[in-house]
Amino acid sequence: MRIGGIVHSSLIDWEGKIASVIFTKGCNFRCGYCHNPYLVLPHLIRKTRDIPVEEVLGDLEERKEWIDGVVVTGGEPTIHADLPDFIGHLNAMGLLIKLDTNGTNPEMLRYLIVNKLLDYVAMDIKTVIEVSQYQEITGCSVNGITSLITESVEILRSSGISYQLRTTVIPGYHTDEILEQLNRELAADYYVTQPFREGENICFYTDMSKICNGRKAF
Repeated sequence: MRIGGIVHSSLIDWEGKIASVIFTKGCNFRCGYCHNPYLVLPHLIRKTRDIPVEEVLGDLEERKEWIDGVVVTGGEPTIHADLPDFIGHLNAMGLLIKLDTNGTNPEMLRYLIVNKLLDYVAMDIKTVIEVSQYQEITGCSVNGITSLITESVEILRSSGISYQLRTTVIPGYHTDEILEQLNRELAADYYVTQPFREGENICFYTDMSKICNGRKAF
């Protein structure tokens, strides 16, 4: 696991719970509006310290009586093969686990759910799940990406665990038509929209006319 940051106590990252937030490094998307460029772009990732897993676990061990759970976010946590081991350590402390994901690794998502390692999942739905739309907003043209996302949605729907699907609404991109289609297609789910947050983002550091084409996340 490559960990780039930790928030010791948050009241806003998991509704109704006091949670610590763990930020993993690396992502397979290049969403221009992303406000965590130092967790996504390889040349910025290399400029920041990796926090040792042992250090993070030790910190959480000390705080576990004062928090309800841990939010594992990124970056994109599911690109890390050792994510199940890390979450297993958190489970052993008696902590609830929320995973934030972009839904591109249904195999990992299914494994975590089947092995009862998760209590809640928040999955980003960037836009309507169509190839051209996803390529435009994520800067990534990996073949079959929308099929993976659709599979992840279906896994959540049949999982029996609590989940949320969410879209960050980007001014000038998410038209009324797009939002209406999303609300219609996700009407059976707990689906929310959230406002775009101004500030430093990936567009400040990269040419978004270049797509990632599946290159290494870091």
